[in-house]
Amino acid sequence: MVLFNDPLPCPDPSVRAVRMAVEMRDCIAGLTARWRKHGHELGFGIGIAHGYATLGCVGFEGRFQYSVTGTVANLAARLCDQAKSGEILIDSKVHAAVESMAELEPVGELALKGLHRPVLAFNVRELRS
Repeated sequence: MVLFNDPLPCPDPSVRAVRMAVEMRDCIAGLTARWRKHGHELGFGIGIAHGYATLGCVGFEGRFQYSVTGTVANLAARLCDQAKSGEILIDSKVHAAVESMAELEPVGELALKGLHRPVLAFNVRELRS
């Protein structure tokens, strides 16, 4: 999991997240092709959501980590679970932030575990120049 805009604020966190996801997908494509030659299938799907969350150190004395909890973290994880290999699934808030810079394809409404209503999702096809 990668967090944007925390612990240090950054401008355009959704745009930065999508740019990084596209770069990751492009980099993994070569690795996937090499592994396929050896008889191994690698899948790589990404989920991105934008919203408010509770952040901080979680754990106990001697073992703790900086973590995030909340609906947006669950949404991003569920989108990631639904993403097929090569897909970058985003929610409607991320869609609004990146629609001018990316080719997006509607996936439709997804019924995701832990969420009361279906979520409108989009797949990031590519970035526009």
